[in-house]
Amino acid sequence: MSSDQDQLRETDTEARFEFKKEESSAFRAEKGDLDEETIRLISEDKDEPEWMLERRLRALQQFHAMPMPTDWPGQPDLSEVDIGQIVPYIRPDIDTRGGVDDWTDLPEEIQDTFDKLGIPEAEKNALSGVGAQYESEIVYQNMQERWQEKGVIFCDMDKAVREHEEIVKEHFMTNCVPASDNKFAALHGAIWSGGSFVYVPEDVTVEMPIQAYFRMNSEGMGQFEHTLIIAEENSEVHYIEGCSAPQYSEFNLHSGGVEVFVGENAHVQYSTVQNWSKNTYNLNTKRAICEREGTMEWVSGSMGSKATMLYPSTILKGRGATDNHITIAFAGEGQNIDTGAKVYHNAPDTKSTIESKSISKDGGRTNYRGLVHISDGAENSSTSVECDALMFDNESTSDTMPYMEIEESKVDVAHEATVGKIGDEDVFYLQSRGLDDDDAKQMIVAGFIEPITEELPIEYAVELNRLIELEMEGSLG
Repeated sequence: MSSDQDQLRETDTEARFEFKKEESSAFRAEKGDLDEETIRLISEDKDEPEWMLERRLRALQQFHAMPMPTDWPGQPDLSEVDIGQIVPYIRPDIDTRGGVDDWTDLPEEIQDTFDKLGIPEAEKNALSGVGAQYESEIVYQNMQERWQEKGVIFCDMDKAVREHEEIVKEHFMTNCVPASDNKFAALHGAIWSGGSFVYVPEDVTVEMPIQAYFRMNSEGMGQFEHTLIIAEENSEVHYIEGCSAPQYSEFNLHSGGVEVFVGENAHVQYSTVQNWSKNTYNLNTKRAICEREGTMEWVSGSMGSKATMLYPSTILKGRGATDNHITIAFAGEGQNIDTGAKVYHNAPDTKSTIESKSISKDGGRTNYRGLVHISDGAENSSTSVECDALMFDNESTSDTMPYMEIEESKVDVAHEATVGKIGDEDVFYLQSRGLDDDDAKQMIVAGFIEPITEELPIEYAVELNRLIELEMEGSLG
């Protein structure tokens, strides 16, 4: 490899993973025991209605009553996660609450951060709308006028609570992701901040993706954005989420919440490319409720982070509803990436497919942990689960833990799992065609993850491949 190529890779690595800015905040909730006073301070700073404060306080009680998850086989070690050492809320120092709609109105240091991540360029080339969150608040939000004219709403969650109160109150952490779901959902319900609200009216197809990007800049903080997507009957939307944080010595915590409501014959695709730093614990709860003949698609790329526990879930509530999952996980030294999918077939003629890809190297651990539940009466339902693992060395680990609960006899259920190393014969064949060892292995990995890149717009498929390539640096020779 040439010195110019080496320098370019080093520059990419610094730009994507190592750059950070001095913290500048207008309001900061300090570390310490998470108590009612802290919750009231956050809610007061956001000028929230009383019902939201009540939900926060109820979630706080549930959080304190629940134990930490510790008894799942092979789960990541969460002993370092001390909520008392997390900064739960930082409002960036910008003039406009809820963000600005002109990129040039942002402070220079925030512009510079997102310029390095390619957000303005992506907006110009491929997107219907863009939201950017910095620390705990959305700092930039923009939606193309042609979608606004059709009644599409894309704004930050804090603005949605104020300006679309009734619809948010009806859907926010009620029957999709209640705070009682798990300990980190309860934590999220207590101290959530920022995130996206997307509403697509009946019979409207948003033809270009909507994107939100979430950036943690400060050391030792937590980010708890909430995303609420409502797609009415016969509508369609594609939402893309990107995440990153710089490397620090203290741990950071990301515990977002995602709720998606898919109306009759509606279609929602939710794509995630998460590239957290190696000191971040990524503990999210994502769930969709899918009505009759609706389609929900989850496309997820998980890399970075010290530990990830992420299992997007769909409840197939209406007859003929469909759910598709395509996931890829990449774990290097000291990383435990525990991901999967959950599907609940609660109606007849429902269908689900799960395709999971994992790559581990340098002693990293990946794990597929999934659940498919087919209820009594959900006849003529079908599910297919396929898990493939690729390992670089004998020290790395990859496990598959599929769990299926089948209560109906008239169903079609299939599961397949494969695990293996990069074959010497494959590498030799590519070398015989003129590739060096590194490029041969990277080509094999690119082919391995092709199912997920095919589901992303070209700009994001290229980006995912670049991130995987950067993760592989130093491990191939």
